[in-house]
Amino acid sequence: MNLTSVNPRTGEAVETSIVAATTEDVARAAGDAAAVARELARTSRARRAELLRATAAELERDVDALARVADEETALGLPRLTGEVGRTAFQLRAFAEVVDEGSYLEVTIDDAGPTAMGQRPELRRQLVPLGPIAVFGASNFPFAFSVAGGDTASGLAAGCPVVVKGHSSHPRTAHETFVRVQRAVRATGFDPRIVSLVFGRGAGTALVTRPEIRAVGFTGSQAGGRALFDLAQNRPDPIPFYGELGSVNPLIVTAQAARERAAEIARDYVASLTLGGGQFCTKPGLLCIPAAEAPRLRALLSEELRTAQPMWSLNRGMHEAYEAGIARLAAAVGEGRFDSAPAEDSAGFAVAPALAWATVTEVRNSVDPLLEECFGPAAVVVEYDNAAELVAFLDELPGALTGAIQAGSDVDDDAARVLDALSRIVGRVVWNGYPTGVAVAWGMTHGGPYPSSTNALHTSVGATAVRRFLRPVTFQSVPQELLATELHDATPVPHRRNGVLTGAADWPAR
Repeated sequence: MNLTSVNPRTGEAVETSIVAATTEDVARAAGDAAAVARELARTSRARRAELLRATAAELERDVDALARVADEETALGLPRLTGEVGRTAFQLRAFAEVVDEGSYLEVTIDDAGPTAMGQRPELRRQLVPLGPIAVFGASNFPFAFSVAGGDTASGLAAGCPVVVKGHSSHPRTAHETFVRVQRAVRATGFDPRIVSLVFGRGAGTALVTRPEIRAVGFTGSQAGGRALFDLAQNRPDPIPFYGELGSVNPLIVTAQAARERAAEIARDYVASLTLGGGQFCTKPGLLCIPAAEAPRLRALLSEELRTAQPMWSLNRGMHEAYEAGIARLAAAVGEGRFDSAPAEDSAGFAVAPALAWATVTEVRNSVDPLLEECFGPAAVVVEYDNAAELVAFLDELPGALTGAIQAGSDVDDDAARVLDALSRIVGRVVWNGYPTGVAVAWGMTHGGPYPSSTNALHTSVGATAVRRFLRPVTFQSVPQELLATELHDATPVPHRRNGVLTGAADWPAR
C-alpha cells in the first residue's frame, strides 16, 4: 500500500511512492541489522565518530530542501524546521564527541591481588553494544526525533545497528532524511544495512516482536507507547523499551513572582504553551498560580492567548483528538471557565489555543480530563491558596518529564518546598524558565517517572542517552591482547582503576 503525504494547512493528501512494509520486509530489515551487528560492534570509536559527523554534514548540505519537504508535511514553519535540522546535526556531532572521549564505556580495571575477603582475580569491565535496536520516529520532531534523530545517533554511537520505523505524518521527510543517512554510511565505508527504514502501523508491531531486536527507542503517545511496551515485555525474551510518552509538566508561579512580573510571565507562558502548535512533549500543560493573584493573571493570560500565531495539528488524528480534548476540558470546568481564542484559519487542521480554569480542590475531585495531556496548545490553570496546599497537590500528580518554577527575586522556604516536591515527580526542574527547550548536553535528563516515560533511569536526550543501548561485560583473568584497546592497562579512555577514577591517557581514539 502506498503511503499518502498530507499538508496540515490544507488537509490535501498526495499519494507517494513510499510503500508500507510487510511482515516480510520487517523481518528482512531486522535480519540485515543482526547480520552486521558484530561487525559494527567491533568497529573503532574513531570510525563511528566519523560516521556521525558525516551524517551531520549530509543533513546540513541539503538543509533547505529537507526543511521545505518537512514544512509541507508538518506546517511547523521553515524557521523552526531549518533550526531543527541544525539541532539534529549538532546532536550527531555531540555523540561523535561522546564516542571520541570514551567515558561512556565505563571502563573499570581491578588488578588481581589480596583483599580483606581473600585473593581477588583480575577484572576488566566495560559496556558493550546490545545489538540491533528499533527506533520509532516522532510526529512532532521530523528531524531531531526521527530517522537521524537522537535515538538513532545514540544507537550508532553505542555500536548498534538501527531499524527506524518512520512516522506516517511525514513519510517524504523520513525518506529524504534516510537518503542522506545512507549517503554518509556509504561515504564512510560502512555496510548500508546498519541503518534501515520501514513504514506502517503493522511494521511497528512486527518490529518490536522481532527476535533480532534487542531494545526499542520510542517517542509518542501514552496509549501507543504503552501498547508497544507491553509487547516488548511479553516477548519470550523481554527487551528494554525506552518510551518517552509525554506528560502535563506542571509550571508553578509563586506569589512573589506573580506580584513582580505578572505580565512577563503571562506573555512567556503562552509563548511556551503554543510553541510548535503546543505539540511538544515538554509543553507546560498545567499552570499553578496563587489564588490571590489569579484575577490579574487570568486577564493577562487571556489577552496573550489572542495574540498567538496561526497553528495546525500535525495530522488529522491529532486534530480530532485535540478538538475532543478541549471539549472535555470545557465540560469539566463548566461555563465561563474555559477560554479559547478563535482559530486564525479554519482550513486544514487549524487549531485554537485554549485555557481551562480550576482550583486545586476541583482538580483533585475531577476525573481524568484535568490531568490528562491534551496534545496541542491547551492547558489547565489551577489556583492554589498557599504553599502547603500546592505541595500536597504536587505530591499527588503523575510523573512528568519536567516541571518549572517561576520564583521571585528572594528565594524563600515556600520556593524551596516546591522545588523539593517537583524533583520527586519529574526528570528535569526548570527555575525561572520554560521547559520547551531541551539542551543536548551531558547534564540533560529527558525522561521521568511513569507515565512520562517507561524507564525513569535513563534519558532520551543528551550524552548519557547512549547508555540505553549498552550492557556491562566483565572479563576475568583474560589476557589483555585478546581484549579491546579500551581495556588495556594503557587504556585511552577515562576509567576507574582499583576503585580510583582517572582521566584519559595521552592516546588518540582508535
